[in-house]
Amino acid sequence: MKFKIVPEPRDAAFVAEAQRALPLVPGNENDCCARLVERTDLDAREVAREWITFLRALGLAEETESGYRRLRRDPASEELADAFRERVFGAEAVLSVLDAADESLGVEAVYERFREEVPNWERYRRTDWDEEWRERVERLLDWAVVFDLAERVDGAYRTV
Repeated sequence: MKFKIVPEPRDAAFVAEAQRALPLVPGNENDCCARLVERTDLDAREVAREWITFLRALGLAEETESGYRRLRRDPASEELADAFRERVFGAEAVLSVLDAADESLGVEAVYERFREEVPNWERYRRTDWDEEWRERVERLLDWAVVFDLAERVDGAYRTV
C-alpha cells in the first residue's frame, strides 16, 4: 500500500520524537492526535493526523482494530529510507527523476518531469491540483534529503 500524505519535512530526530509520542497500547485517532500535539511541537490535530499516517508509511506505527499504536522499532535510517521510497506515493518517481538527470534539478524541473504521475482523479478533485502537487514534490525532495536519498546543492537536488 502507498501512502499519499507527506507532512512538512522535519529532521530524523523529530520523526523519532513523533513515534515515541504514540502509545504502545492502541488508542483512537483523537487520543493519538492529542498525544502528538501534547508531546511534540505540532500545533494542530490535522497536522498530527498527517504525522500518524506518515509514521505508518515509514513502518513506525500501525493501525489496529482498536486504533493506532507505535511499533517497537528503532529503524536505522536506511530502513526509513527504504520505507519512504517504497511506501510513500511519488517518492520513487521523484527519485527516479533525479537519478535520470545529468545535473542537479530545482523543484520546478523535477515537478515538470513528475507531473504525469499525478493521478487523474487528483486532477479533477481540485482546481488548484497543480499547485498542491508542486508543493508535494518539494516536500518529497526535502524528505529524500532527510533520509539521505538526495542532497540539496545551491537550491537544487540530486541523488547521493
